Amino acid sequence: MKTNLINSTLKKVLTGLLFLGLLIPFQSCSKKIKFETSSVVPAARGDVKVSKNSNKNYVIKINFTNLAEVDRLNPPKKAYVIWMVTDQKYTKNIGQIKSSSSMMSSKLKADFETATPFKPVKIFITAEDDANVEYPGMYTVLKTTNF
Repeated sequence: MKTNLINSTLKKVLTGLLFLGLLIPFQSCSKKIKFETSSVVPAARGDVKVSKNSNKNYVIKINFTNLAEVDRLNPPKKAYVIWMVTDQKYTKNIGQIKSSSSMMSSKLKADFETATPFKPVKIFITAEDDANVEYPGMYTVLKTTNF
C-alpha cells in the first residue's frame, strides 16, 4: 500500500516536471518578423528574430537575401545601416551591413546579430553615405511593421 502511494506521488512529480520542461522552451522562443517588400530593392528579402538572452538583453538576428550591393543603388551609397525603434520611441543605429565580399556573398546574402538592453518594436535599414550617422537618412531600403 505504501509502495503504491510512493509510486503515485512519484508519477505526479515526474509528470509535473515533464510539463514544466516542455513549457520553459516556449517562454524563450524568439519572435520572427519579415521585412516588408522594398520599393528601392524589390528583390530584397529578410527577416528579424528577437529573443531574450540569460542577461535579459534582447538579441536581434537579421538575415537578408537578394540585397543589392550598396554601391549599385541609385544614387550609390557607402553602407547599409540598421536602425531599431525602441519601446520608448528612440531610434538607435545598431550596426551596419558592409557591402564587401567578406560580409555579403556572391549570392547577396548577409547576416547580422547584436544584443541590446532596449526593447525593439521596429527595425529598418537605410542606405547611407556614412555608417556612423546618428540619425537615419531618407533612403529606407527595408522596414518591418511594429511588432
